[in-house]
Amino acid sequence: MKKAKSNRAAAKRFKATKRGGFKRRHAYTGHLRTVKTAKRRRNLRKGVMASEADVAAIKRMLPHA
Repeated sequence: MKKAKSNRAAAKRFKATKRGGFKRRHAYTGHLRTVKTAKRRRNLRKGVMASEADVAAIKRMLPHA
């Protein structure tokens, strides 16, 4: 049987939590910081849990997580 391989793009974007969820970073942080308020940029720095609707797909991409 073939070895189960992780999707490398997903492995760099998601980290598994102990209770089976996944942490992710916020989008919209790459550029154009001057048009975003300080409050918005501060909140974008924080990590957030991936949506429940996406967890099944992430688990398929990360079989060892």
